[in-house]
Amino acid sequence: MLLCRHHLAFAARGILTLGLALGLMGCSPGEPSPQAAANPPAAVETAAAAPEQTAAEPAPKADPEPVLLGSDELAEGWISLFDGQTLFGWKADSQADWRVEDGTIVVGAGEKGLLGTTTQFCNYVLRVDFNAEQGTNSGIFLHTVLQHQEPATDCYELNIAESDNPFPTGSLVQRQKAEVSVASGQWHSYEVTVDGDRVLVKLDGQQVLDYTDPKPLRRGHIGLQLNSGRIAFRNIRLKPLGVTSLFNGRDLTGWKTYPQMASKFTVSEAGELHVENGRGQLESEGQYADFALQLECQTHAPRLNSGVFFRCIPGEEMNGYECQIHNGFQDDDRTKPQDCGTGGFFRRQNARRVVADDLHWFSMTLIADGAHMAAWVNGYQVSDWTDDRPANENPRKGLRLEPGTIMIQGHDPTTDISFRNLRIAQWAPRGS
Repeated sequence: MLLCRHHLAFAARGILTLGLALGLMGCSPGEPSPQAAANPPAAVETAAAAPEQTAAEPAPKADPEPVLLGSDELAEGWISLFDGQTLFGWKADSQADWRVEDGTIVVGAGEKGLLGTTTQFCNYVLRVDFNAEQGTNSGIFLHTVLQHQEPATDCYELNIAESDNPFPTGSLVQRQKAEVSVASGQWHSYEVTVDGDRVLVKLDGQQVLDYTDPKPLRRGHIGLQLNSGRIAFRNIRLKPLGVTSLFNGRDLTGWKTYPQMASKFTVSEAGELHVENGRGQLESEGQYADFALQLECQTHAPRLNSGVFFRCIPGEEMNGYECQIHNGFQDDDRTKPQDCGTGGFFRRQNARRVVADDLHWFSMTLIADGAHMAAWVNGYQVSDWTDDRPANENPRKGLRLEPGTIMIQGHDPTTDISFRNLRIAQWAPRGS
């Protein structure tokens, strides 16, 4: 019975999609449909948000085929900070020869400084492989400002240096020394847990440092350092900590339904949140400003349209920022997303690549930190956007920093989408 229903549904969707294509392409009510645009040069910093009545910012330039994380890592919540091919999501604070070679980030000459993530992170586990030539002095900066001044106060500098350095590899500069020595010219692995006031460091699987900060830093960028000598980095991965469940897998406790809208939200016997039909929305009772949100999603037919709205004005119809769900792409080219693309910010910035496939489960991680927003699909970063519009309580009209609800969208009568493992880490207000 189920197979027959889905076959009939596929045919019906094909007919409905033709009739709805012009009228229902837009996801946010009251906003115009985006226009197709050519891809600009790849950049780490993205351009300003599009005005309310203009098209979405086009995606960055096409990138090579991505190397995606495995299913086990995705299930655990890991994302890649380095895609192995480009410096998307990174920004240098000095003139140095940062580059990608053979799946690694390499630097060896230029002005001292950092290559930093454009996204800030709160509590997390970070894994990084590094290979430093003899005599190299480098490091990995945690919870840092990009123009750091003092490692004892404005960051955690996890050093990479020879054993005769006052803070050799495994140490936090000006905070705590690790008693360890590692060979130069070989690959080594850091696993660092930054959680509240505690920084725990493992080097090649062995714990080498456990530091408690009396004045803990709450969030910041991750930076790779050029100080002296040549160094390479690879396999840079992060798992957010402190996530709590948004959906209990049994019922819609914690969510507000809108029975007057066409969408139908139910919970399946498998513990999945399912939405069909539309237009409609399901709204969280909680409100969130800065956060890391993770979930899994599956579309049950090709080119279905949905979205995750955030910082929404409670009770209004999908009035928030939208992280798009749409796995369609044009001309058999995944760098040409249809209707913004999964992980893009609708009407603001298209996804740089459609990574997910319809009819298969995929993971999404969304980070909202002040004016900056970024999304990962199957662990691969697809968007990196900063809203530099003037402040406005209404996110359709300007920058909204105030807490708002999370909404799951039912887009139109063809909607047939499932969600599971919805979880969120709410970050403390800035300056707290």
